[in-house]
Amino acid sequence: SLSCRLYCEEEKDPKRRSCQTVLAQALDVVVRSFAPILPHLAEEVFQYLPYKKDSEGVFRTGWINASSAWKKPGIEEAIEGACAMRDSFLGSIAGKNSLEYEVVIVIEPGLLFELMEALQAEEISSVSQLNEIMTASQTTLLSELPKDIPTDANIIKGTFLINLEGGDIREESSYKVIALPIAKARCPRCRRYTSDSSSTPCPRCLNVLAGKGRT
Repeated sequence: SLSCRLYCEEEKDPKRRSCQTVLAQALDVVVRSFAPILPHLAEEVFQYLPYKKDSEGVFRTGWINASSAWKKPGIEEAIEGACAMRDSFLGSIAGKNSLEYEVVIVIEPGLLFELMEALQAEEISSVSQLNEIMTASQTTLLSELPKDIPTDANIIKGTFLINLEGGDIREESSYKVIALPIAKARCPRCRRYTSDSSSTPCPRCLNVLAGKGRT
């Protein structure tokens, strides 16, 4: 999640810095968008931006010109697909804390699975982009249903239509989402259930804290 990236990762970790970059870009677009309507407010916000600016005033920056670097093929579809699976996951545990669960995502080999691999290269992760989107404590990405799934597990089935290259590439893929109660303890630092003990930080937080101690 956003708060976990900003407050739990190491200060110069690429995940934290990339989150700050996105927030800065979003603020820049919003401020320049409403500048013609609310000029004084826009100028005041611009003057208090906590980073170096190319111009002295918002009206000297020109109109919005988004960089082509933000447009990467497949990223939008990957995020939309992950959000569809997150909705299935959250719907299956309605009213409960998603961090108290681990989520298992099963997708047959194909384009959708490859898109999800772009968000989580490892089979199991508690720190991947996919897991952040799912808002779970741990996410497992598989190409087939594991044999050790409890017989009473609630398996949610869904489909997602991938549309790439302006419609030249279209593929409807099916997926399964399974929510399982997490067996680990809650980390006292990041509050995810990824620790071996409720009095000890999880491995990720221990690494961050060790890094702070060296600086």
